[in-house]
Amino acid sequence: MNDQNYKMVATTMLGLEEVLAEELKKLGAQHINILNRAVEFVGDKGFMYKANLNLRTAIRILKPIFEFKARNEKDLYRKIYYHNWEQYFGVDDTFAIQSSGKSEIFSHSKYTALKTKDAIVDFFRDTYGKRPNVNLEYPNVQINIHVRENKFTVSLDSSGYSLHKRGYKVSTIDAPINEVLAAGLILLSDWNQISNFHDPMCGSGTILIEAAMIANNIPANIFRKRFGFEGWKNFDSDLWEKIRDVSLEKEKKYYGIISGSDKFQKSLRSCRANINNALMRDQIKVKIEDFFESNIKPNTHVIFNPPYGERMPISINEYYQKIGDTLKHNYQGTSVWLISSDLENLKMIGLRPSKKIKVFNGKLECRFLRFDIYEGSKKSKQKSL
Repeated sequence: MNDQNYKMVATTMLGLEEVLAEELKKLGAQHINILNRAVEFVGDKGFMYKANLNLRTAIRILKPIFEFKARNEKDLYRKIYYHNWEQYFGVDDTFAIQSSGKSEIFSHSKYTALKTKDAIVDFFRDTYGKRPNVNLEYPNVQINIHVRENKFTVSLDSSGYSLHKRGYKVSTIDAPINEVLAAGLILLSDWNQISNFHDPMCGSGTILIEAAMIANNIPANIFRKRFGFEGWKNFDSDLWEKIRDVSLEKEKKYYGIISGSDKFQKSLRSCRANINNALMRDQIKVKIEDFFESNIKPNTHVIFNPPYGERMPISINEYYQKIGDTLKHNYQGTSVWLISSDLENLKMIGLRPSKKIKVFNGKLECRFLRFDIYEGSKKSKQKSL
């Protein structure tokens, strides 16, 4: 593993590929190429460290090390076995295998991972008479094997555990929004990072914390305890320290107000704990408030994630109708974005969205909608222009 430029792949969620590509471009990546749920790019070791620390919409940063074709499991075993694994780790190190992708022949990803593990273990055992151990929690080296039909790509996972695990969350509630998705929605919403920001159904505070980190240009993963590359043979701790310092020096001052509310005390307790842990107590203000009784100042940028597909005291279509009524009467002069998988009931809001973006929340297909709530009617607004 030398220090020149090489190809890497940043994986992401469906619908966030272009946002991730834009992030990579701003960070200084070369030869950016958008794929399905991933973006390919070129950079050196320092850039790999920088990407892991700073990217908000990446899930993993993979470094492909070799590709091959295999017709059957024996073929797969042989190709893995004859690769020189000791350039990446030794018998006293630990490793883990993660498998992904689909193939008719290799239909079970766990089986693909198992055959890969067996081949690597046998390589070391036959060479040194002993084998490295598997550590699923904190391996020195995490290997990713991706299969598509009969083509395999083997990569080193420089992130380790998923990058959505930022490290600031100490408390969660039911069905919290993923940090990568939350950051992706904020970046998709074209917030100018100057105006006030509000989440009226803030839950455990993920959208609020991601917004505060974006507004202050704080590295997305500054609170993480560990990255996969820290266990690599060629890990450069001095370079890593320098990358962290330079990234932190780029913090900027945000002069607006970031606020949130929720009608459940339990959610707010969770939210406050996470805000405190992210060192954002002075930046984010939250209070107990029912959305349907809330008012918001004009020129506020609003993003929220209402409940969807869950049992409610009122019918779901009536619930969305009430959301629409509240926005019309209490949110005038604002841009409001909301995400939901209830594609039919979204029509009950009774407002025409000015933007519709298809995204996925886990396996749920969702729409991320923008509503421009005019002060007075739209017609009178246009007349006054």
